[in-house]
Amino acid sequence: MPEKISGRWSVVSGRWITGVTLTGDRSITGVTLTGDRRTTGATPASVQRITRDRLATVHWPLATLVLVLVLAACAPRLVPAPVVTAPAYPDFVFPAVPPALQREPLTLRQQRGWQFLQAGDLDGARREFRAALQAAAAFYPADAGLAYASLAGGAAPDALARFDHVLKRDSRYVPALVGRGDALAQLGRADEAVASFEAALAVDATLADAKRRIEALAFRAQQQTLETARKAAEAGRVEDAVAAYQRAIAASPESGFLYRELAALERKHDRAEAALGHLEQAVALDPSDARSWAQIGELLEQSGDFPGAVSAYEKARAVEPGPDLDARLTRARQGAELARLPAEYRDIANANELTRGQLAALLGVRLATVLRESQRREGVVLTDVRGHWAATWIMAAVRAGVMEPLPNHAFAPRGLVRRLDLAQVASRVLNVIAVRRPALARQWQSTQPRVADVPAAHLGYPAVAAVVAAGAMPLESGAFRPSRVVTGAEAVDVVGRLEVLAR
Repeated sequence: MPEKISGRWSVVSGRWITGVTLTGDRSITGVTLTGDRRTTGATPASVQRITRDRLATVHWPLATLVLVLVLAACAPRLVPAPVVTAPAYPDFVFPAVPPALQREPLTLRQQRGWQFLQAGDLDGARREFRAALQAAAAFYPADAGLAYASLAGGAAPDALARFDHVLKRDSRYVPALVGRGDALAQLGRADEAVASFEAALAVDATLADAKRRIEALAFRAQQQTLETARKAAEAGRVEDAVAAYQRAIAASPESGFLYRELAALERKHDRAEAALGHLEQAVALDPSDARSWAQIGELLEQSGDFPGAVSAYEKARAVEPGPDLDARLTRARQGAELARLPAEYRDIANANELTRGQLAALLGVRLATVLRESQRREGVVLTDVRGHWAATWIMAAVRAGVMEPLPNHAFAPRGLVRRLDLAQVASRVLNVIAVRRPALARQWQSTQPRVADVPAAHLGYPAVAAVVAAGAMPLESGAFRPSRVVTGAEAVDVVGRLEVLAR
């Protein structure tokens, strides 16, 4: 007797099968198709050809029909893959299927998953990749696809774990190496990210994007390190700042500005020698770095290396000329000249009491041009200057007529100089300057200043009036104090004022 099978079976046509009867030879009769279309799947062509409203008899072996119907019922629904015109994640590397794993259904799933991912449908992408893994657990390109979906969703830790799992199966799989680098970069582990990108480049040297990622990470890391250094410097944490600058230099040894910034920090904290070394490295990298050359000049000038300072200032001025560098260069040249002078001369500014020999030396060095222009005396004989360190300048001052010997032809180089003595010498210098600058001279020559302690009838008044009117020796609370002994610093100041007037 025929056996009746109750229930409904889903087939690809979308119709439902009812009234299935098995005959004695286990074939099927009485298959009725309803009009419902509730699902899709795969069905033999003979079943698909059955029309909706007619009854047909189909002779199939029972096992075959059951298998077909079960597979049709279990087959997942294939959602059409999106068409991608503008990839949502253009920097992601497609997890291509290696030749050893290529099987058409799996490869199709992999491509569909990537289409969903690049369309921004992460759920759709995960569905396709998981379906591929369910069909073949060893199909690691789909695992890489899931890792990229996690990366796109902001789940960098999960992405990293998945990429690491893939790389255990194939350590040279480039899409996983690049994706792992991206995940590490998102997690702030820049050094490890660079290592992962470099591993990818070792497999495929044509990966321009990996090179770009490495450069971007290096730049980002450099900026972070530099920011750390600057913040530490601002906070006064010198050692931390120096260490951060040194890390930045190690990462980018060709960046001259890093050496310059570190040198500025070291100068601020009295580490002149270290600062000088870093500035020299800066100009070695960039000879046109005027700022570093100027700072080298300052450090050398401070250390007493005036010839070196002159050279550095000249190089800075050749790149960026300006009045500030002109002034520094002039000062350094004067310092270089001073360095060549005897120690006794260099000590004048610190002398508590100025001697006649010291005054003559100041005039001979600082006002050499003025002395040469003065009316020269011939046949000058001085009996007490032989062997004196300032003998040459003493003779020049006497021959120019700005200093007078004693009646016995002695000069008394160790005699002390008082303010009235200095005023008389300075007034003679002013007479020489008046020849070259007559308009200026008329201003002080026509002025008769009132001096509280040197009246107009005083023999020294003309000299005092001239130096006060010219601004070479200012009064102190209206008084000149003619008998006070002059200090070395005071004499340097007066000669400096005369030097300005002579220009």
